[in-house]
Amino acid sequence: MSSTVFLNGGFVSAQEAKISVWDGGWLHGAGLFETMRAYDGNILALDAHIDRLMNSAEKLLFPFERSDLPLTSEFAELLSKNELSNARIRLTATAGPTLETGSAEEEPAGDRPKLTICATAQKMTPYPPELYKSGMTVALCPHKVSPSDPLAGHKCTAYMQRLLGLRSAHAIQCSEALWFTTSNQLAEGCVSNVFLVKGGTLFTPTLETPVLPGIVRAAVLNIAAEQELGVEEKALTIDNLLDADEVFLTNSIMEIMPVGRIEKKEIGSGKPGAVTQGLAEQYRLRVKKECFGDG
Repeated sequence: MSSTVFLNGGFVSAQEAKISVWDGGWLHGAGLFETMRAYDGNILALDAHIDRLMNSAEKLLFPFERSDLPLTSEFAELLSKNELSNARIRLTATAGPTLETGSAEEEPAGDRPKLTICATAQKMTPYPPELYKSGMTVALCPHKVSPSDPLAGHKCTAYMQRLLGLRSAHAIQCSEALWFTTSNQLAEGCVSNVFLVKGGTLFTPTLETPVLPGIVRAAVLNIAAEQELGVEEKALTIDNLLDADEVFLTNSIMEIMPVGRIEKKEIGSGKPGAVTQGLAEQYRLRVKKECFGDG
């Protein structure tokens, strides 16, 4: 069955979907995206994802309205048209065909550029269950992130450096790579936020490190506060990482992923720790409440 996508205000088959060769996302990576997860036909934290996209757009592209993006009902229709209830959804917004010339009519001065907006839905392929039982093995990324990089802390379509980081991890049989800043502070994974547990306290890099303001990151901090677990957002080093009792990663697809090893260095017992397991259980309960209702 041909998949259906939402493109610039309407639904079209993926085979027929087209964007301009002058699109700023195609030419320069001038775009933003969100990866969301639908459970039982409901997208978790949709509003939070939309808010993050719009906040980044205001800083990096130009401000736009919520009405420029698919409505909640249109996301539901996207799932329905693709006969999906549990899905991976990607929403992409690019600067649009900003370099297109030779049109019959020039746009009036002051008009906002025309965005390219696309939403896709694919069957959810979860991480292997054994990783949640044994813990993921992650690498130290050979590249560094600069706090002065204007794209740092935003989810941009200019993603090549993160893909290269993942490639370096996969080359040594690791599933993720952890980035450090140019001043050697722990930042985040290529596709995840990172948390440490030491002495029963939860630690994570501050947003100013800089790191992406992850949706699941925020949920974990909220759950930790509800559970009266000690939390510190602070500058962390390689020594903090390797000396941690527990390490785990978060993103919307993996949810809460325990880390068993940093390359060859075992973390704690090498198995998911009590704090990680407790937070993962509370996160699953939150998903159930928000997406499945009381049932």
